Amino acid sequence: MRSDDSSVSKKIKMNHTRKGEHLRISIDKDVQFKNLTTGFENYSFIHQALPELDLEEISTSMQLFGKHLRIPIIISSMTGGIREARQINLTLARAAQSKGLAMGVGSQRTAIDNKEVEYTYQVRSAAPDILLFANLGAVQLNYGYGLSECQRAVDMIDADGLILHLNPLQETFQIGGNYNFAGLLEKIGAVCNGLSVPVVVKEVGWGISGDVALKLLKIKVSAIDVAGSGGTSWSEIEKFRANGKTARNVAESFNGWGISTSESIRMVRRAAPDLPLIASGGIRTGIDVAKAIALGADAVGIAMPLFKAAIRSFKSVVRIIEEIEMGLRIAMFCIGAGDISKLKSTPHLIQRRQDIR
Repeated sequence: MRSDDSSVSKKIKMNHTRKGEHLRISIDKDVQFKNLTTGFENYSFIHQALPELDLEEISTSMQLFGKHLRIPIIISSMTGGIREARQINLTLARAAQSKGLAMGVGSQRTAIDNKEVEYTYQVRSAAPDILLFANLGAVQLNYGYGLSECQRAVDMIDADGLILHLNPLQETFQIGGNYNFAGLLEKIGAVCNGLSVPVVVKEVGWGISGDVALKLLKIKVSAIDVAGSGGTSWSEIEKFRANGKTARNVAESFNGWGISTSESIRMVRRAAPDLPLIASGGIRTGIDVAKAIALGADAVGIAMPLFKAAIRSFKSVVRIIEEIEMGLRIAMFCIGAGDISKLKSTPHLIQRRQDIR
């Protein structure tokens, strides 16, 4: 951990809220999956020695929900609700505006319940043009939330869309977690039908299966973010907050649980061939981005590398984005894909070995 990361971590240690603990643990601890990968290593591109392209003319731009993205990347939902999160979110938003990315904020439940922390999520002044997503836990629809609270989350940050996240495994390990996911699909559908903006349903790191994608397709969600396994593990994060050895041991036993990001992309794309699909979960390089899109994603979400960079500086975030963009452009160049549509339909991605299903 870098010294400047440590300085932020020490400040956050003084904040004993759930949000503060999540931030501190993410900075201080190794919270990556231990026994499961994204699966991208199982795929490789067939190098094209004669791409018949000019690298400088390759286009990485795309449209999502009527907004132009210069790079098909969403800064995934991460934080909010505490003072320390305010600057992180503003830094990420400035970078998204500068580089033409989309962005989601962390769960806004804290601000719905306490208006005094709304400011920690409000980034529109720093990013007037970006595609911006509000965010709430879908399970809150079983705990008193409804269309009104969802619209409040959107209006609070002048968002272009709402992410409803699914996190059943995290809730089971979270102190005071909400475990009732019964009858949730119908309530998500009511939000999709009544909200003023598109609704994206995403996991938080264990993937979405084909069966779940079919259910979401029937209730007319606007997009799915698979948020597959292989990157940051929220059961690992909750392990460090658990009360007692039993809970810690059980949480640790789930560090190989979930659907790999690559396989979740394939499952969801087969189930919903025309639905906008966002791939997140352990995406770290431009080659990962290229593989995700070639497997069927329309855009990708990236969280932890940009979160840690935002703790350091705006320049650190921009540098990581530029590295990912360069890697994506070179990968597209070396397989002869001149734009994102060509990358999505490339015949030059091969599977090295069969994923475990």
